[in-house]
Amino acid sequence: MTSIETPTRQVPSLASDHIDTLGPSLTALRRQAAHLGEWGELLAGRLHGGARLLVAGNGGSAAEAQHLTAELVGRFQDDRPAFSALALSAETSSLTAIGNDYGFDEVFARQVRAHARPGDIVLLLSTSGASENLISAAAAAHWCGALVWAMTGPLPNPLAAAVDDVITVDGASAHVQECELVAIHALCRVFDSAIDRLWGTAP
Repeated sequence: MTSIETPTRQVPSLASDHIDTLGPSLTALRRQAAHLGEWGELLAGRLHGGARLLVAGNGGSAAEAQHLTAELVGRFQDDRPAFSALALSAETSSLTAIGNDYGFDEVFARQVRAHARPGDIVLLLSTSGASENLISAAAAAHWCGALVWAMTGPLPNPLAAAVDDVITVDGASAHVQECELVAIHALCRVFDSAIDRLWGTAP
């Protein structure tokens, strides 16, 4: 009988396989580096000018949404001013009230209509690109005059078709989600560099 303390030979192989199969997804993300750089520069310019970032996602992508907003309100690496960024999945009372009264498809869209203003950026994270509540949020963001971005898994998908700009990663759902974190940190690195220039603290 095999106990949890004495793993079978298969366990290290499964772990290695998971890590190895992440490689092609990271390679796909690497091809989007210039695109991420453009996003970081534009995000810095808009938030420095007083706009805000709204981010939404479901499940693990909701966690990544909070991760990104924490980096902007707090800091990524070096100290800098705080910037306005909201993770819509973190608003639990609003989320549950809207879901109860209007249905789950509206949980992000109604918050976008409440908070987004022209010039803001709404970023939607989805491994499938098929979440109805994010597609509804994209429509609400356009109605508000916000710029709408998405990070998704492989094309084609309906969320990618519903936004102004999209960064996509090929791969299994888990690997797409793992790449979200890498993309977020890359975005933050560019953002911080651009903010330094805007504040005159870097050449």
